[in-house]
Amino acid sequence: MSSTAVPPAETLEPADLISFDSLLNSDELALRAKVRSFVDEAIRPNIAGWFEAAHFPLEIVPEMGKLGLLGMHLHGYGCAGRSAVEYGLAGAELEAGDSGLRTFVSVQGSLAMSAISKWGSEEQKSRWLPGMAKGEEIGCFGLTEPTAGSDPSAMKTFARRDGEDWVLNGTKRWIGLANVASVAVIWAQTEEGIRGFVVPTGTAGFTAVPIEPKLSMRASIQCEIELSDVRLPAHAVLPGARGLRGPFSCLNEARYGIIWGSMGAARDSFEAALAYSRDRLQFDKPLAGYQLTQQKLVDMALEINKGFLLALHLGRLKDAGTLQNHQISVGKLNNVREAIAIAREARTILGGNGITLDYSPLRHANNLESVRTYEGTDEVHTLILGQHLTGVPAFR
Repeated sequence: MSSTAVPPAETLEPADLISFDSLLNSDELALRAKVRSFVDEAIRPNIAGWFEAAHFPLEIVPEMGKLGLLGMHLHGYGCAGRSAVEYGLAGAELEAGDSGLRTFVSVQGSLAMSAISKWGSEEQKSRWLPGMAKGEEIGCFGLTEPTAGSDPSAMKTFARRDGEDWVLNGTKRWIGLANVASVAVIWAQTEEGIRGFVVPTGTAGFTAVPIEPKLSMRASIQCEIELSDVRLPAHAVLPGARGLRGPFSCLNEARYGIIWGSMGAARDSFEAALAYSRDRLQFDKPLAGYQLTQQKLVDMALEINKGFLLALHLGRLKDAGTLQNHQISVGKLNNVREAIAIAREARTILGGNGITLDYSPLRHANNLESVRTYEGTDEVHTLILGQHLTGVPAFR
């Protein structure tokens, strides 16, 4: 006696094997649906063209502001005051569209706006945060330098006192949005240690040039900044930030978003491969009907489920105020590494068609190579976790 397996009914989440949505509340589900709709309408129809043309769509920034996506985890000054989990869910949906678009929200909100919100004066917060929350003004975050990436303590940019003013000189590299930003948060060495400065980008001596050409993050902007005798008033300094604790607190906000965002890219890659495997006929039956294809799909889905569970757990800890720094490294290291593997595996199911921009997995894989590098490389997060496990720092 034989039986025929009945295929499961289509669900909103094709990769969901564990009823993940049952772990989310109604506000979280509603926020995710709103952002997903925005991505479906504003990003998906255009992203292949934006990526090919290396175009960052400034025109959708005000729409992101209206949705409350900019500085969405911050409170006051026009910011949405959403939870860490809601911010993560939004990031996953945005990165399912493209890493470059999620990165914009991260640079704007987790880095530039967070720096001003956490460490700025009341004057700085009132001046910049409301416009940035609306998407009327764009910010960037200048920490990395040509010879100081993983070790920001080695930065060469220096701010010296000249009477009541500060004068900045140096170079920053791989700075997202710098050539379209209204304001830059620049970190520099001073005689009293590392300090942060709020720099209007129209200030004399500030120059930002896009880094081109790129094989990754093409629908995004990364720049090199030159600071040549940039003169700032005394009130430009972030009063609450001294030492590397200031920039690192912002980096951890961005790293947290990556934990979710990378799984969005992985999920989108899986869904593209799953849909293709059902329609593509080889040897007179769909690719989905072959055991090797099913093994690939199952392995991808398992890692996506585990990755989202990890992201949700860390998000709940963050909302409870108990998330530890090494736990952020767990999420960033694991989820980006798995997302790259998933995107690459998804491409194999697409065959030769997978190298075109008609399908998302290889675009996601290329983007994720950048995500893997910024906000701490695999090696840096491995050493953070190694130090936590052993108690022995091995950075030098």
